[in-house]
Amino acid sequence: MKADPIRYRHLQGKPEGITDTTPRFGFHLASLQAVDKIRSRFARHPSVIKRSMIFIGTVNLTRTRDQGNFLCPACGVSQGYRLRATRAWLTVYFIPTIPVSNHEPFVQCDHCKANWDPSVLEMDHLHYSDVAEEQFGEEAVRAAVLVVLADNQITENEINSLQAIASYLMRRPVGRDELGQVCSSARQHRIEPVNYVLTVSRPWNQKQRLRALQAMFLAAAADGPLGQLQIEILASMQELFDLTDAEYHRAIEQAVEWSSDG
Repeated sequence: MKADPIRYRHLQGKPEGITDTTPRFGFHLASLQAVDKIRSRFARHPSVIKRSMIFIGTVNLTRTRDQGNFLCPACGVSQGYRLRATRAWLTVYFIPTIPVSNHEPFVQCDHCKANWDPSVLEMDHLHYSDVAEEQFGEEAVRAAVLVVLADNQITENEINSLQAIASYLMRRPVGRDELGQVCSSARQHRIEPVNYVLTVSRPWNQKQRLRALQAMFLAAAADGPLGQLQIEILASMQELFDLTDAEYHRAIEQAVEWSSDG
């Protein structure tokens, strides 16, 4: 299973140095070469060097290059954007003097402020729909896995159920090895199911939320009646998805029917 199915990768947080004008004193090769040039200039006046302390560091400066509208993967709709670029500069007495890196461009959504690789501007609505559905399938499978692992164990019935759920949601066969990698990752990171779904479900539409809920229920019910912990998790999902009792029970009934037909 891919770690990130969207090739228009989301730049987590802010790219290093964006809107950060605080001088930095970490040196790299380009900075040291620039420092050597400055020192060579002062070498002609040794008395200046003896009497003065030179404050040298680096700072990242960001400028806006273009503006327009694009399909924001986080918002799921068309939003305004700014095409920006950041670049590291050598500072002398806190004043930027010499660039010491190439421009690093990125796209920033005006609405959600998420930062994206510039290739996101090439994404069309049709392709976005396919990519978003693929990502939803993987996220829903992970949510189902987390619900199963909430009691710190997994049975053969639960593995078979998860495999069938994953193949249905991802619209392709999912082998045990691929499913095992998801389970191992979930155990390693020890993420709570509700916290995970809260993080990833913002772009989901109502139909996707119901399908994810059904997947979590079927996975949890693979060994028979639900345990108290799993009942509490599903109740939290109902609240998170803002479902009425009628909508919740209807979704569960449809899941049972789908499982029986399968």
